[in-house]
Amino acid sequence: MRRSKFSPTQIAKILKEFDNGKSVDQISREHGVSPAAFYKWRSKFAGMNSKELKRLKELEEENRKLKQMYATLALDHQMAKEIIEKKL
Repeated sequence: MRRSKFSPTQIAKILKEFDNGKSVDQISREHGVSPAAFYKWRSKFAGMNSKELKRLKELEEENRKLKQMYATLALDHQMAKEIIEKKL
């Protein structure tokens, strides 16, 4: 997965600018973000401050790592089962 070039604090600031009255076109030009990305952030992070946003990003990263660990362990378990069945 590609990492965002914007930190959670920057995303929160950009969303705050929109709340203060800037248009999406102005924000897009100033920060180099597409309107589609802006609306995606807005739907996902609306009403969050930078601390909450940062915590959400950390939890998503931790969740990704845990899913990867589970997949690896499930594969190891399946291989061990097959080896045991072959020995019997």
